[in-house]
Amino acid sequence: MKDSRPHDLSEEQLGFRRRGAVRWLLPTVLASAGLKAVLAGIFGAYADKRELQSGLQAEIYHHGDDELWFDFVADLGDGFDATYSIASVLAAPQLSPADNLHLPRGQVLVMGGDQAYPAASATAYEDRTKGPYRAAFPREDDVPDRPTLFALPGNHDWYDGLTAFLRVFAQSRPVGGWDTEQARSYFAIQLPQRWWLLAIDTQFDEYIDAPQLAYFRRATTQMREGDGVILCTPKPAWIKAGSGGDARGYDAIRFFEREIVRPAGATVHVMLSGDSHHYARYAEQDGTGQRITSGGGGAYLTATHLLPKTLELPPKTSRVTETDEHTKFDRAQTYPSREQSSRLANGIFRLPWRNPGFWGLTAFLQTVIALLVQFGLASDPQGVFGTLAVWTPAAFAALGTVVGGVLFARLGLERSSFAAGVAGVLHSAAHLALAGFWAVVLYRLEASAEQWITVVVALVGTPVVVGFVDSLVVGVYLLVACRFGFNTNEVFAGQSLEDYKGFLRLHIDREGALTIYPIKVPEVCREWKANPEGAPGTPWLIPAEGSIVTELIEQPVEVTRASAATTARV
Repeated sequence: MKDSRPHDLSEEQLGFRRRGAVRWLLPTVLASAGLKAVLAGIFGAYADKRELQSGLQAEIYHHGDDELWFDFVADLGDGFDATYSIASVLAAPQLSPADNLHLPRGQVLVMGGDQAYPAASATAYEDRTKGPYRAAFPREDDVPDRPTLFALPGNHDWYDGLTAFLRVFAQSRPVGGWDTEQARSYFAIQLPQRWWLLAIDTQFDEYIDAPQLAYFRRATTQMREGDGVILCTPKPAWIKAGSGGDARGYDAIRFFEREIVRPAGATVHVMLSGDSHHYARYAEQDGTGQRITSGGGGAYLTATHLLPKTLELPPKTSRVTETDEHTKFDRAQTYPSREQSSRLANGIFRLPWRNPGFWGLTAFLQTVIALLVQFGLASDPQGVFGTLAVWTPAAFAALGTVVGGVLFARLGLERSSFAAGVAGVLHSAAHLALAGFWAVVLYRLEASAEQWITVVVALVGTPVVVGFVDSLVVGVYLLVACRFGFNTNEVFAGQSLEDYKGFLRLHIDREGALTIYPIKVPEVCREWKANPEGAPGTPWLIPAEGSIVTELIEQPVEVTRASAATTARV
């Protein structure tokens, strides 16, 4: 009914709150997300929701008869502008990302993980996922042939132990115009022309639980020799593993492939994942395999210029069997391009503006350290104990700064690194030097100027000027550190870049060929207006001017199951 469509952008009209992009270096966000990650790791080992799901009915799902169009999107529940831009494109009846290329809406939508940021909760899902997707594709009786939505949990969905995730996606409750069917956090879908889509839940890369393995073994009893498999995983474990990093996540994938898929006579031709917020496709050398990361559904952009050129899978450090053959994959395409990514990394100098809260944090820390040092300079301690009493607080503050710098440099590293420790110490030294310099300035000013001038300079100059300069010091450090493999995520997380988004539209035709269309949205919309007179099923909100542009990231990739030949075509 048109009367139920919103007439403005207010929370009362929409039924949800339009959230801004998460500012990942904001102190409160860092503390909250870090605490939830730790708790999820602790309690996940003792109360694994996947084990409890064994009591839930789980079907082997079937979609498509002769052919099927379906979509894959991941890392979507962040700021409204980016999330809603992608949702409205996914909901459109047809896309034309290139001349003479018209792609109908997917009959199935697969969400590949991290459906809400910074952590899963009922409110986060409502404001950052369900609300925007409902507004992009409202559920109305006049819309026939509703598509179906399946969701795979990522690490952020796991931060509450999957409680909110299962309530949203596993209780047959619609999400806007999309129906839901799954009963567990993993699923198997039989597709047309002897294709299958299997989505596994590896819970922080630890292992695949017994009930899940039993479910997929039941699914593979319906497979035949020569069937093709699209395997969806919560994260692209092949990137780290294939470049000499942590192989545990890929070990779980290989175990699943070796123990579940191969005995059924099927072959995994394509692996899809999100988690990294960009597009990256690796193609098997002299083979058919495709390893695709497509995490551009809404979360901040992450770097592509640091991705390895070649992957060796399984890695030599992996736990493999004699039947595992080592295969090399070449980096075929990324979005944004390596040149664009390298250029965008320089934008970390905008850190004070993109993360004002981080500016406030550096201002507070610089104020504390500067005042402690200035207090020591202005004091006249008597004896050893007097000197210790005056300078101990400043010494502890300096030590805390160094420890914090070293821990920050080791964020995301899989093992202890001496080079990261050195980088952390040098980074901390720069902050301490700035604090010491400012303390000397205040000390000299106090000796030569009126008291009120000193107070004004200290109270205004320290948080505004010195805090700003200190946040730029962090920006310079991140820009240099990422070139050496440290803090590669933070250099983009600090910017919260909302453009350069995308997803995959896939098609299985009547001849059994799987065609993958990588779609990009170069620029998300930031100005919206209500669409109260829109037709049934059309978005509640539309761009205030123009329309959302979609383009192909690269030429469509075709994977033919029967001949196992992979080509690229328009």
